Amino acid sequence: MRSWPAPEVPSLAEHGLPPVEPQLNLHDSATGALRPVTPGPVARMYVCGITPYDATHLGHAATYLAFDLVGRVWLDQGREVHYVQNTTDVDDPLLERATATGEDWRALAAREIELYRDDMTALRVLPPREYAGAVESIPLIIEFIELLRSRGATYDVDGDLYFPVSADAGFGSVSGLSPAQMMPLFAERGGDPDRKGKKDPLDALLWQAERPGEPSWESPFGPGRPGWHVECAAISVHNLGMSFDVEGGGSDLVFPHHEMGASHAEVATGERPHAQAYVHAGMVAFDGEKMSKSRGNLVFVSGLRGDGADPMAIRLALLAHHYRSDWEWTPDDLARAEVRLARWREAALLAGGPPVEEVVAEVRRHLANDLDAPSALAALDRWVDHALSVVAEDREGEGSAPEVFGLTVDALLGIAL
Repeated sequence: MRSWPAPEVPSLAEHGLPPVEPQLNLHDSATGALRPVTPGPVARMYVCGITPYDATHLGHAATYLAFDLVGRVWLDQGREVHYVQNTTDVDDPLLERATATGEDWRALAAREIELYRDDMTALRVLPPREYAGAVESIPLIIEFIELLRSRGATYDVDGDLYFPVSADAGFGSVSGLSPAQMMPLFAERGGDPDRKGKKDPLDALLWQAERPGEPSWESPFGPGRPGWHVECAAISVHNLGMSFDVEGGGSDLVFPHHEMGASHAEVATGERPHAQAYVHAGMVAFDGEKMSKSRGNLVFVSGLRGDGADPMAIRLALLAHHYRSDWEWTPDDLARAEVRLARWREAALLAGGPPVEEVVAEVRRHLANDLDAPSALAALDRWVDHALSVVAEDREGEGSAPEVFGLTVDALLGIAL
């Protein structure tokens, strides 16, 4: 599947600012603690993508901006970044929306994916190297399920194929939840704990047999389509191998999605861990509740853009909140970001300004500390305040300081001034 165009990322090292904060520390959901993430020369990251029937709301955007920062930190460290993202372009929610609207499910998915690409391009989000749709990945998903079957880690319920969680001795290690805690989340987030014939209520669907009026593909298990969790397990292992550096997504994916995906991958390959760190972004609310398609309380990036909002102001508004926090969007978020963006652009046009080396080091330090973008923005605000407070003819410092300020904001935060 086609990704979106990559923005140019300036190299600060080429402007005499080699990284001085090489260690990235991220909060790992599996351990509940901040931990160092130490990739090799090629940093590997998988982030779960959208189900394309309502894209791109601000909850989506906030999540993908968080992992965009991870990629930018790695690039600033001089690493190559191998980033993979999927899109679940066949699944129950998509099919239900298509049925409700009378639209062909393929046309609906294609339109929403294109809108998502446009939004990611406008927000200057670094694209994945592989942007993999579920439909195009069905052959490798089937191959992956066959590997699970060869290990005795599948069973049949009325033609549907399930993964027994008992096949994984480490099941629960990603979320840290007990079975009793898992059960309500499993039911709420696409699972079927009450299905008769299952060996364990938490066993996950791998392959759903063909249903009347629904798309299906031929397989050794009969015609049907893949389950959700096995999709990401197969795509991530195929493109990145095991023990890649970061698996990411929203906090609502910790269980069951990332828990199940890790179990599938580790049982199928006989290796562990699936990922070195599981990193999750908080939820964005609007009108008092988490943004969700079911509630209909969505604020769309495309809607804000259509109303004339500068995508860089939208990006700044999202970065003003720590990626792991749950927070509520209000129009004031955008208004504050527009003021900040205007001041930064004014500072970037100055003929001179205070030295930038210290603020660059501070921004790097904050981002290395669990992507603390709000503190990085505050540090840049202080530099801008200083730069703008000096009367033009009295300005001191390097004539190139505003230029390097602009390059720093671009390289590390993705803000084009």
